[in-house]
Amino acid sequence: MSLKDQITEDMKTAMRAKDSERLGTIRLLQAAMKQKEVDERVVLDDVAVVAIVDKLIKQRKDSITAFEGAGRQDLADKEKAEMAVLQAYLPARMSAEEVTAAVQAIVAELGAKGPGDMGKVMGAVKTQLAGKADMGQVSAAVKAALAG
Repeated sequence: MSLKDQITEDMKTAMRAKDSERLGTIRLLQAAMKQKEVDERVVLDDVAVVAIVDKLIKQRKDSITAFEGAGRQDLADKEKAEMAVLQAYLPARMSAEEVTAAVQAIVAELGAKGPGDMGKVMGAVKTQLAGKADMGQVSAAVKAALAG
């Protein structure tokens, strides 16, 4: 079963269970998926769905930071609940050690040296680690590998 089908099934389950918070988050995800399909005239595969989920999670993290800074814990809690639902659709994340090892292997493979090669390395890393690792963590690992 594709990730897209799994999301549809989860929506139906949430409707039957009358779980309004979960249902709202899944509908938000489906709307983002449909928007991408319509805008780009494509049928989304699992990689594209994971990219959308990643983007929505990043938006939630930014919102949580802003809401907590403004003293709106109620809204921050709502965003955290949505983020928990969305994270269920991501593949298992790589540990910091695995990310560092993967980045070092790619740097060695490309023969990259110094900060000037960051763009080249990030392009290769993104294709291999998209959806598997937090890109903020990956970027830090690339900087460290190129500096050392």
